Amino acid sequence: MFSAEQSCWFVRKVICWRAVASIAWAVLLLPPITAVFVLLSRFSLLHPIQSVSECLSFLTSASAIFSFILLCGVIIMVGFLNLEYYTVIPTIACSKIALLGQLLHPRQFVNSLAHCIMGIIVAWCCAIAIGGRYETIAYPCTLGDGADSSHQMCLNEHHFILLLAGAFVGLSHSMLGVIYNMNYVPFLTVQQYKYLRFKGSLPSLVKCSATQALYSVRNYIAVYFFLGYIPKAWICKTLNLHLNSSVHPLDSIAGLLDLNLLYQLWASAGFLLLTWHVTLLLFRIFVTEVYSFPVQSSFTEDAHQCLPKVITGKQPMILKFLALQDLALLSQHSPLRRLEVFSLSQPGGHPHNWNAISKECLSLLNDLTQRLIAYHDTVATNGRAKSLPTGSERKTSSETSSTEDLMSPRPTFLMKTPTSVFARSIVGASQSPLTAPFTSPDPDSPFASPALRRLTAPADPCSPWFGTVQSPHIMRRLPKLWSTPTDSQVNGSPPASPSSVPSPKQEPSKPSLLAQFLQNRKEQVKHFLAKRVLIMYLFNKLPEASSQALFADSQAHIWALEGLTYLVQASFSEDQFGVVQTALPSILGCMLVLQEAVDRHFKLPHASSKPVRSASSLGDSTHKTLRFALRATLKTAIYRITTTFGSHLSAVQMSAEHRKRLQQFLENKE
Repeated sequence: MFSAEQSCWFVRKVICWRAVASIAWAVLLLPPITAVFVLLSRFSLLHPIQSVSECLSFLTSASAIFSFILLCGVIIMVGFLNLEYYTVIPTIACSKIALLGQLLHPRQFVNSLAHCIMGIIVAWCCAIAIGGRYETIAYPCTLGDGADSSHQMCLNEHHFILLLAGAFVGLSHSMLGVIYNMNYVPFLTVQQYKYLRFKGSLPSLVKCSATQALYSVRNYIAVYFFLGYIPKAWICKTLNLHLNSSVHPLDSIAGLLDLNLLYQLWASAGFLLLTWHVTLLLFRIFVTEVYSFPVQSSFTEDAHQCLPKVITGKQPMILKFLALQDLALLSQHSPLRRLEVFSLSQPGGHPHNWNAISKECLSLLNDLTQRLIAYHDTVATNGRAKSLPTGSERKTSSETSSTEDLMSPRPTFLMKTPTSVFARSIVGASQSPLTAPFTSPDPDSPFASPALRRLTAPADPCSPWFGTVQSPHIMRRLPKLWSTPTDSQVNGSPPASPSSVPSPKQEPSKPSLLAQFLQNRKEQVKHFLAKRVLIMYLFNKLPEASSQALFADSQAHIWALEGLTYLVQASFSEDQFGVVQTALPSILGCMLVLQEAVDRHFKLPHASSKPVRSASSLGDSTHKTLRFALRATLKTAIYRITTTFGSHLSAVQMSAEHRKRLQQFLENKE
C-alpha cells in the first residue's frame, strides 16, 4: 500500500525521538541517584559528619567524574536495548520447553551478554564509590615466613566478588526480563501526564529494585559459595595474581558471614537495578504517550499519516496500537474529529473515512472470534487432530457411516498464538468430529453440531467466511449467527444438493510401507517419551498460558470495541448523512457472535481464574488479565448501543437469534 519509507515514518520521526527523550531524562536522574548510593555506601553512624564530608569530596573527584561518564554510557546502552527489544504484544510461553527456548535464543543470548558486561561496568563504578578494601582488584602482600617471604601482588577478593555480583545481577535481570515479559510495553487505561505517572510509579520502583536485589544477592552468594573457586583461579592465572592464605577466602562460610560485605553487595545490586528500571519506566512512559493522528489531510503526500490509513496498516505494531488508542479517545472526547469521520468525500460523496475505520475494527473482531472458535474446537478434541484411517479401517468407516449424516464433517482448527493484531489466527487442520460442547447444544450457536444447523439463516457481511466459501464441508461449518441467505444464494447459484457432495468412499491410494513404518516409529517414540517424567514436565501445557496467549493482543480489540461503539453512539445525533446506520446490523452481529464465543471460552478450565500479581518484578502483568477486560468492555459496548438506540433497534434487520440475544441487553438481563 505504501513504500517502506512511508511505513517507517512514525518510527523515524516519533518513536526514536521519544526513546532519546527517555534516555536523556534517565541520564539527568543519574546524578541524584548516584549521590544517594554514595551516601548509603559510605555513611557511618559513629561519624556522620565526617562520612558526609567524605562523600562530597568524592563526588567532586576525578575518579567520580570518570565513573559517572561510564554510568552514562551504560544508561544509553540500556535505553538502546529497550528500543531494540520492546514489544506491545507479550510473548507467552505455553510450556516449560517453550520458555527454555526463549531463554536460549541467540537474540536473547546477545542481550544477556550485553547486560553482563554492563553489570560489570556498574559494579566497578560502585567499587570505586565505596572505596576502602573494595577499590582495587590487587594489593601488595607478603607470602611465606621468615627468610622465604617474598612481596607479591595478591587478589583483592572483595573487589572481585563485587565485579562478579554485577555480572550475575545483569544476567538475572536479562533472564527475568524474558520470564516476566519486562520488554512488554503496556498502555494505561486512564491517561496521565508523564510527570504524574513517573511520580506515582517511583515508590513501587524503588521497592521492586530493593526486593529483586535482595533475591539476586541471595542466589549469588549460594552460587559463589559452591563455584566461586573457578573464576577466582582463572583471574589469578590471567593477571598473574596470588591468593593470600592469611585471609579467609570469601567462598567459605566464615568469609560470607561478613555483614558489611553483604550490605555493600545489596546496595550495589539495588543501585544497578534502580538505574535500569528507571530507564525502562521512562521508556514505557514516553513511548505510550498519546499521539493524535489527523483524520484527513488536504495534501496527498501526507495521506499515509492520516488515521484511516494508519489504522489499516500492519507494521510497525506500536503505530497500530497508538492509532487504535487515538481512535478510542477520538470517539469519546473529540466532536470535531468525529465529524471528520462521518464526513463524505468530495467529489463522489463516499464515507471513505468511516468505511476504512469500521472495516478494520470489524476485521479485528472477526479475527478474535475465529481464534476463539478454533481454540474451543481444539479443546473439545483434547488438542488432537484425528488422523485419517488407512487400509481396511477406511472401508469399515465408510460403510458404517453410510447410515449417518455425510454432510456434517467439520474442520478442526489448531490454535495459533497471536503474534500481531493483524495475523490471521486460523489454520485448517485435518477434519475430525467434535465432542459435545460444555453446555446444552444451541442450534443457532457457532459451536453447535452441524446436524443442528441444516437450515441456514440470512448471511451477515460480518461473517469471516462471507463470500469465500468454496467447499460444502466448510459451508456446513458456517454458524447460523453469521449468515442470512445461504452461500449459494449469495453467489447466485442454486443450492448444492446432497448428490453433489463428493462421496467419502472415494479413498486415496494406500500409503507405502515406508510411510507406515515411519508412522509406527513416530508413535513408538511418542509413547516412550510420554512415560518420562522430565519430558512430560517440560512439554506439558502451563495453566492459563494458552488462554493468556489467545488474548495477548486483546488491547487492540478493546480499543476497536470502544472506538466503534462510541462512534455509533455519537452518530445518533451527529451523523448527518446516516453513514453509520447502514453498518449497524453487521456491527451488532459481530459483537453478539464475539460475546457468545467469549462466554464459551470462560466456561473452559483455567479461563476464569485470575493470576496472582508478582510484586518483586517490574514486569507488567496486565496482559494476564486482558481477557477479563475484553469481556467487560464487550458487554459495556453492547449496552452502550442498546441504551442509545433503544426501541429503534427493532427496525434493524437481523436474524432471530441476534434479536433474541439483543433483547436480553435491552431488558438489562445480561
